[in-house]
Amino acid sequence: MKGEQFKPLKTKQFLDKENELPLDVYKALIKCLELLLKNPRHPSLGVKKVQGVKGREIYEARVNQKYRLTFEFLKGNLILLRNVDNHDACLKKP
Repeated sequence: MKGEQFKPLKTKQFLDKENELPLDVYKALIKCLELLLKNPRHPSLGVKKVQGVKGREIYEARVNQKYRLTFEFLKGNLILLRNVDNHDACLKKP
């Protein structure tokens, strides 16, 4: 529905990685999450499906030039935030 925001759920992996982020990346993550929860199709997020994952539809979004986060859409307007890390590490364990 228009104007309805998604609600985030964070995995333990996401929470652990989030707590290790440098301050500038953490600030970029907060902005990224605000956009993601309002409009997952926002162009600045560069959302695309993670390739090579069987049985799940996992997506990645751009936090900044180096960092990515991965997530899944769940029922009831929920977004499961799975991982946040530098690009390569994040996509190895989406």
